[in-house]
Amino acid sequence: MASLNVGNLGEYLREQRRNAQLSLRQLADAAGVSNPYLSQIERGLRKPSAEVLQQVAKALRISAETLYVRAGILDAERDRDEVETRAVIIADPTLNERQKQVLLQIYESFRKENGFGFDTAGEENTDEDTASVAGAVRGTRTADGDDADAGPDPRQTAS
Repeated sequence: MASLNVGNLGEYLREQRRNAQLSLRQLADAAGVSNPYLSQIERGLRKPSAEVLQQVAKALRISAETLYVRAGILDAERDRDEVETRAVIIADPTLNERQKQVLLQIYESFRKENGFGFDTAGEENTDEDTASVAGAVRGTRTADGDDADAGPDPRQTAS
């Protein structure tokens, strides 16, 4: 089987796996993929889907976007700033997972507002997405989309 050109993805994955002190079998189990399939990815014989890369990235606790660029799924030049920004947010140890997700959603909503409004799946974000991000920042949203604990608007002053 001929080696695929996947931007040294396999070598990078092997290096990350070794840095995480995981065996091939341990990483395969953690990522939910088969041991032989992961081995073929590391050897450059298979090009994994974005979903598999996301699972592997999560198991390694690294940025999925970095793997997407190395696999040729994202254009490195066009998306480098976005990937780096996302990677910094994801790697920040002072934020919990919910805070990271909200921050990434806010970032994406600003990108949309500035004409770069595509999420990592390549689908255009909607105004509904932006509204849900704003609600997440303000507080918990009810089923009808209103803020449950928003209280009075602090920008309004009493007359």
